[in-house]
Amino acid sequence: MNDYTPLLVMAIGALALALGGLGMSAILGPSKKNRTKVANYECGIDPAPHQETSGRFPVKYYLVAMTFIIFDIEVVFMYPWVINFVPLGVAAFVAMMLFIALITVPFIYEWRRGGLEWD
Repeated sequence: MNDYTPLLVMAIGALALALGGLGMSAILGPSKKNRTKVANYECGIDPAPHQETSGRFPVKYYLVAMTFIIFDIEVVFMYPWVINFVPLGVAAFVAMMLFIALITVPFIYEWRRGGLEWD
């Protein structure tokens, strides 16, 4: 038995589950379309007539997205580093401090733009 057989079985199962869900949704789901269902909906704000032509969204939308990306990337990279902190040594510590310094730049930018203020 190959070492990758369980991984292949899991990948096939995940693909079958995903495609099966999409297929069953297409078969069993309602298919009546109306103007409200096919209208654009972005970030909880109904587009005003002048916004539809310009295509611009409030800056707050992008700041919330940036907050999610900053903290998501931070967790993805820092969690494995914390788990293996001791055997990695000083080089990994210096690399992580550089990473934290780089991730602080967009955080400070967002803070100054008011992305962390919940009005």
